[in-house]
Amino acid sequence: MHEFAVALTGASGAVYGVTLLRALAGPGRRVHLIVSEGGARVLKHECGLSINPKAPDVQELVPGAGESVIGHSVADYGASIASGSFPLAGMAVCPCSLGTLGRIAAGTGENLITRAADVCLKERRKLVLVPRDTPLASTHLENMLRLTHAGAVILPASPGFYGGATTVQDLVRFVAARVLDQLGVPHELAPRWQG
Repeated sequence: MHEFAVALTGASGAVYGVTLLRALAGPGRRVHLIVSEGGARVLKHECGLSINPKAPDVQELVPGAGESVIGHSVADYGASIASGSFPLAGMAVCPCSLGTLGRIAAGTGENLITRAADVCLKERRKLVLVPRDTPLASTHLENMLRLTHAGAVILPASPGFYGGATTVQDLVRFVAARVLDQLGVPHELAPRWQG
């Protein structure tokens, strides 16, 4: 069983995280879900989904998930994924607010999202951060560079159009597919460039 973590934070683009979560929750994989307070607000506003960050109902995001998705309170520092001894294969923060990105860059570990991300960095595990905000200030770019040097992958929510996208969902799947590629998870979520 491969264990992954997905965190949804307060940046616009909650649909990216929901699409990623649903694609990642497959056979042979378990996903640990964390939703920040801001992430819960964005999920409600953009997707019409009501999630309690202190006790996320995974069935709301992934109907029929069973035990393949485990929800964690954003405030639970005792969660399994807060420890380097837990065999997490990788983590994606999708979407990743620039505030969360800055706190991860600073190593604050102030909640389960930033702590689990910090664990991925210290244990040299895959950490994929998906910022959506634009434009970017120099502080944001410096934080991204700092995280890249620390081993994180910065994967902006910038969909490609070469796959013949005809719907917004096609563009969303493109971004989620790139995150799955970075996590080493096989998928057929979006077409690949054939040359």
